Parts: sequence; structure tokens; C-alpha cells
Amino acid sequence: MSKTRVGVLRGGVGCEYEVSLSTGAGVLKNLNQNKYEANDILITRDGLWHYKGLPILPAELPKYIDVAFNALHGEFGEDGQVQGILNNLGLPFTGSDRYGSSLGMNKYEVKEILKDNDILTPRGLVLEKSDQVFLAASEVFKKISPPWIVKPMDKGSSVGVYLAKTFKELELAIQNSLRFSDYVLVEEYIRGKESTCGAVDNFRNHEIYSFPAIEVLKPANNFWSYEDKYSGLNNSRCPGYFSESESEQIQVLTKKIHKLLGLRHYSRSDFIVSPRGVYALEVNTLPGLSLASPLSKSMEAVGLSYSDFLDHILDLALTK
Repeated sequence: MSKTRVGVLRGGVGCEYEVSLSTGAGVLKNLNQNKYEANDILITRDGLWHYKGLPILPAELPKYIDVAFNALHGEFGEDGQVQGILNNLGLPFTGSDRYGSSLGMNKYEVKEILKDNDILTPRGLVLEKSDQVFLAASEVFKKISPPWIVKPMDKGSSVGVYLAKTFKELELAIQNSLRFSDYVLVEEYIRGKESTCGAVDNFRNHEIYSFPAIEVLKPANNFWSYEDKYSGLNNSRCPGYFSESESEQIQVLTKKIHKLLGLRHYSRSDFIVSPRGVYALEVNTLPGLSLASPLSKSMEAVGLSYSDFLDHILDLALTK
């Protein structure tokens, strides 16, 4: 019986290139060798595609692979662009479709959907690159009390995210965050425990299965930067130290958000558990899959091997 040829897309043109390399390496290493032929599809920072180290055009992919495992993160890989390319080639692929990916990448659109469906989410304002920073910061100051979280509207992995406690810090944070995107989202800072929780389709007799709620352990400054997240520090525990009610609410919201946004295969949503309730922050339509990632810890907590998880996701992608 011939093996299914899996092309693992990794790298990419965005800010999360290194994270994607790590996810892709984990996928390549853990694919079931008895069932799949693993093929490394590297996209360089300048957008050149490579198959087993040799340059190719995306249009050539169907000659070499049967299905694409999308291990890209951030812009191009997670915003609907590569999904559109794969759709046009008629290649099945893992992760959300073009629409769900594009929607999930827009933090403000996600926030509006959450609010429309009575899900708590921090108050926020969108600022544009054309706005004068001082005037933009003044507008935020009038409408949202400090401290603030400032982040690009279409990036992940805490790229370009800042915590500002004073007006001067807010100005600087907006200025720095706008280097990563034309639009910036400024939110109120919600104090509480940080959590993240994964969802997967059609698993263990559930249409949408929720993994246990993970507690994200905050560093001394109460804020995880991009560098902190990928420093190798132990920054989470699964299951987290939440009450039974809090854990249940996080899991219910995770499944609800996955369904509301029309996501598929798997996703991961982020939350803050505060005395005022559980606040939804954002969703990851292609969460990291390195061995140290929260999703990998979730698999371990429920007795699911990395290899079996990949097998399940590929089965979903190959099932029309």
C-alpha cells in the first residue's frame, strides 16, 4: 500500500518564521513513517518555495504531494493567502480554510464577533498608521483607563505587543507596534490568570473537542513578550490551577469561538480569568506545534501522542 505524500509547509515571509520552522520540524519528525511520506516544503523569508531543498514553483506542488500540512504562522500562512493558493491547486490542507483564517487573523473583527455573541472581551480601539501618535494616544487615554495592551491587529506570538502604564509609555508602544502593522489594537489590561485552550474537530465522539484549560505562568513583569515565549522557560502548566467552574467555562468558550468563527481541524483560544469573569482575548487558527508548545502539553495531558494527533488532523484534511 502506497504512503500518503505529506508536504509540510514551514518558514514563510512573516515575523514568525522561526516559530514556523520549529512547528514544521516537530511535524516532520513525528509523522507516522509507516503511513506517510514526509516532504519538507520550505518557504524562505523572501517568498521562495523549496521542495527537499530545491527551488520549485507553488504550481508544481501537486506533482510531489497529496496533502499539505500547514505549519506556517502569521502573515501569508495564517491569514488566508496560502490557503487561497492551495485551494486553486486543488490540494487538501490542514487548518482553517481561507475565510476562517483571514477572519481569525483580524483581532478587531474577532473582538466584534465575541461582543455580538455576549462573550466578555477587553475594551479596545483601533489606530491607523496615518494617525498622529500623540492624538491617537490622547483618544485612547480619554476612553480606556491605564494600563493598556498595545498590539498589531494582524500578528501573533506576541510580535509587536507592549504593556503601557503611563501616557508616555502608551505613545512609545503605539509608535513601536505600528512598525509591524498598518493597524494597531489598544486594549484595556485585564488583571487575572492567563489561560489558553485548544479545540480539535471530530475527536473522541465530540463534534468539537476541548483540551484541558492551560494556565500560562506569567514572568516577573506580568507580561510575556515574543522573546519570553520562545526562551525555553517553562511558561505553562496543564491542567491549570483553575476552579472547576472556571475550567469548564474556558473549555465551553473555546469550542464556541471555534464554531462561531467557522474554524476547522484545530485552533487555540486565549483568555484572562479575572474576578469579573473569563475574558476572551484572541484565537490562533494555526497554533504552534513544537514539543514545548501549549497544544503539545494538552495532548500529553489527555494521553494523546503527537503522532496520533497529526494523523487525526491529516485524516480531517483528506476527508471531503
